[in-house]
Amino acid sequence: MSQLSEIVDSLENRISKLLHNYKKLGQENERLAASLSEMKEKEASSNAEIAELRSKCSSLQLANSMLGSDTHKRDTKLKINALVREIDQCITQLSE
Repeated sequence: MSQLSEIVDSLENRISKLLHNYKKLGQENERLAASLSEMKEKEASSNAEIAELRSKCSSLQLANSMLGSDTHKRDTKLKINALVREIDQCITQLSE
């Protein structure tokens, strides 16, 4: 009979430890999920900032080329030509 009670006590201890580990793992999972969410928000913010900085860089390059910088003159000429063609198309559509 004493062996049976020892076995039951041992099972109770193991079950208690398992429940404790389960709760601990659940808390860890929640913490990691919150951390993942925070990291995704930071990534989205960083991606938006990168896009904004690229746009500003492009604008600065265009401005530099218009101010006489030799490095981007070709790009500026191409951009101006594209804008002129677009204006010509608009004028053609308006005159029809």
